[in-house]
Amino acid sequence: MPVLSRLFSLSLAVFALNAHAAETELKRAENAVRVLNEIMQAPDKAIPRDLLQSAHAIIVVPDVLKAGFVIGGRRGEGLMAVKTRDGTWSNPSFVNLTGGSVGFQAGVSSTDVVLVFRTERGVDSIVHGKFTLGADASAAAGPVGRTAQASTDAQLKAEILSYSRARGLFAGVALDGSVLSIDNDSNQRIYGDGVTARRVFEGGVNTVPAEVVDFRDRLEEYTAQ
Repeated sequence: MPVLSRLFSLSLAVFALNAHAAETELKRAENAVRVLNEIMQAPDKAIPRDLLQSAHAIIVVPDVLKAGFVIGGRRGEGLMAVKTRDGTWSNPSFVNLTGGSVGFQAGVSSTDVVLVFRTERGVDSIVHGKFTLGADASAAAGPVGRTAQASTDAQLKAEILSYSRARGLFAGVALDGSVLSIDNDSNQRIYGDGVTARRVFEGGVNTVPAEVVDFRDRLEEYTAQ
């Protein structure tokens, strides 16, 4: 009987741990929606809608933490949705953003990051493994405003356009060297055991929490013709 009691207690502990972890993912989804809304509703400082409409994928990473003294590091957790064959947005996969830098720096900062993928190549690379901005695909700081007509030549040729927002300021940012990877653990906590990012992107999940669906719906709203 004591053995059964211990097993039952262990099962309850595991359930509670998984429930708490899932709450963390849902909070991440809510923060990604908040960042997307605040950026796209900023007067004359939003990501140009024509760029979003032609994008193959969008990644939103709230509160990327950068810290360091001489040798710095960067870490963030966000959501990624891809454009499906019928032109709608997929359910999002959870992703991680990591990176490092060397130089004279000190202190800690928190920044919201948005990445706009303009080709399918970068999307496939992320699904198949880790992906490094600037190495696996060209990346450039993206233009802001109502249209993309003011883009520079470098921005027009870049496969990925990157943006950041810190202390209320929103602008394009260079993130070369940052690594993007699929957060498989978070995906499985939200979508179920064994669920891959490709399955999520292809519509192979049945139960999707409202907080996660909201991210996809906001993208539909901001890219509507």
